[in-house]
Amino acid sequence: MRLRNVKGAREKIENSPFTINEDDKSKLYSKKGSWNKTFNNDNPIYIEIGMGKGQFIINLAKQNPHINYIGIEKFSSVLVRAIEYRQNLEQTENLNLKNLLFIRMDAENLDYVFEHNEISQIYLNFSDPWPKERHAKRRLTSRQFLKKYNNILSPKGKICFKTDNRALFDFSLIEIEESGWIADKITYDLHKSEYITGNIMTEYESKFVEQGKPICRLEAYRT
Repeated sequence: MRLRNVKGAREKIENSPFTINEDDKSKLYSKKGSWNKTFNNDNPIYIEIGMGKGQFIINLAKQNPHINYIGIEKFSSVLVRAIEYRQNLEQTENLNLKNLLFIRMDAENLDYVFEHNEISQIYLNFSDPWPKERHAKRRLTSRQFLKKYNNILSPKGKICFKTDNRALFDFSLIEIEESGWIADKITYDLHKSEYITGNIMTEYESKFVEQGKPICRLEAYRT
């Protein structure tokens, strides 16, 4: 469930020094192919699509300063919470996460923002399942989105996907196979599997684990 509108969210996003708003398309689209210049280094770039309140990607950036991260979120009312969380964390822990940027945008526009082979890894965490069959192409693991990922991912790039929704997970496995990708490190209960080592939880994941819900997880890559 998404947050309700947050008063002043748009203004906070516009004034954030580490956030780019899709409303400013000329600024955002001009970054295509030159994100390493924006980060001022040649480190690999990882993105999270639908980052929510930012707990996952902020902690990744904190732990891995040698990797550049971009968090993508289309809802202003959610993104503003990530901005606030980051600001509070940087102040309390005296951090400066120069390797992390946020973008407010719809994932449909990935092709306009990232160049061919520009991204090294994609995280999809607890994405909207879009349960109605007529909305299948909107699911972030659909063949339509896999085609977009195929374009922006480097040859050795991969997707890391987590969800509590078994139907979405099973759908994703089919889409991955039929799109010519390979699914690897598959588990239907992450927190009881060998793949839990190094796992960073999202806000939703923490809640679901407390409720005793199993978390499905996989990685996908191309031959």
